[in-house]
Amino acid sequence: MKTRVYLDNCCFNRPYDNQSYLKIELETKAKLKIQEMIIDR
Repeated sequence: MKTRVYLDNCCFNRPYDNQSYLKIELETKAKLKIQEMIIDR
């Protein structure tokens, strides 16, 4: 089963945003995990 994930362009800037906010930190971690999973594929 294939899963498709849509990431808009602004997610790529998330690691450069202020990580002191929990929401931003979680979004950053999710984005990096998705990238890692794509690379490991």
